[in-house]
Amino acid sequence: MSLRLSTVILPYRRWNEGGRSAWVRAEQLGFHTAYTYDHLSWRSFRDGPWFGAVPTLTAAAGVTERLRLGTLVTSPNFRHPVTLAKELISLDDISGGRITLGIGAGGTGFDATALLNSGEEPWSARERADRLAEFVPLLDRLLTEDAVTQEGRFYSAHEARNIPGCVQRPRLPFAVAATGPRGLRLAARHGQAWVTTGDPKLYESGTPEQSVAALRGQIAKLSDACADAGRDMAGLEKILLTGFTPDRARPLQSLDAFVDFAGRHQELGFTELVIHWPIPDSDFAADEKVFEQIAMEGLAQLG
Repeated sequence: MSLRLSTVILPYRRWNEGGRSAWVRAEQLGFHTAYTYDHLSWRSFRDGPWFGAVPTLTAAAGVTERLRLGTLVTSPNFRHPVTLAKELISLDDISGGRITLGIGAGGTGFDATALLNSGEEPWSARERADRLAEFVPLLDRLLTEDAVTQEGRFYSAHEARNIPGCVQRPRLPFAVAATGPRGLRLAARHGQAWVTTGDPKLYESGTPEQSVAALRGQIAKLSDACADAGRDMAGLEKILLTGFTPDRARPLQSLDAFVDFAGRHQELGFTELVIHWPIPDSDFAADEKVFEQIAMEGLAQLG
C-alpha cells in the first residue's frame, strides 16, 4: 500500500473564527483524511474552548466534498454503542460515505471522570479494555444489521433499529487504536485499520531509534493477531498518529525532516501518517508555510 498523509484538527476554535477554514483548507491541500479528537475536553485545552466531535464533523462534511473525515479516537469513556451507531449512520449519510471511526479504549483524564457519581472511581485500564472488547463487536452489529438485540455485561441493545444503515457497505471503516494484545485482537477481527501513537514510555527520554524499534515490535504483534484471526495483515491499514514519539514536532520543522521521518516509518509498513494542524503556543505549534509545503510535496519526495 502507498503511504497516505492525513491531518488531525483539534476542535478548539469557533466554527466562524477559524474552525471552518481549517477543514476547507485541509481538502485544498490534498490530505487523505482530516480527523478530530473525540473528547469532552483534553489536556492543556481543558480550561479553554473545546467543541464536540460529531457536530464538528457534520459541519466539516457540509463544507468539503472529497476529504475523508473521522475521529482519533472515540472511546467508551462517554459513548454508548446504540446512540453512537445512530450518530455515525447519520454522519456517514450527510458526508456521502466519507467517515472513518477511530476507536480505542480511552484513557485517564477528564473523559474518564466527568460522568462519575460522587465516590465512584475511574475505570481501571483492565475495565476500559473489557468495555472496548464488548463495545466494538456490538457497534459492528449495530452498523450492519437493521435491528439488534443483545444483552451484555456493560452494553445492551433491545430491538435497536438502524435503518437504512451506512452509505459505506457493509459499514463505515473502523480504525482501532491498540498496543496491547486484546486491542490488537479487536483490530485484527473488526478493524479496517490499526492506529498507534508509538510507545508512550519513550516520549520523555527515548530516542527516535528506540521508537522505531518499539513500533516494529507492535507491528509484529499485530501480525500475530491477524494470523490468529485468519487474516492477511497486508489488507489492514496501519496508521501512525504523530507527535507522541520522541521525534515530537521535529518532522514538521522542515520538508527534509518530514521526508526522513516518513521514509523511516513507511519502511516499517505504515500506510498512513497523521500530522497535527498547527496550533500556536502549544505542543503542536508549527510554521504554517512549512506545514503546507509538507502537505503538498512531502509524499512526492519519498520517490
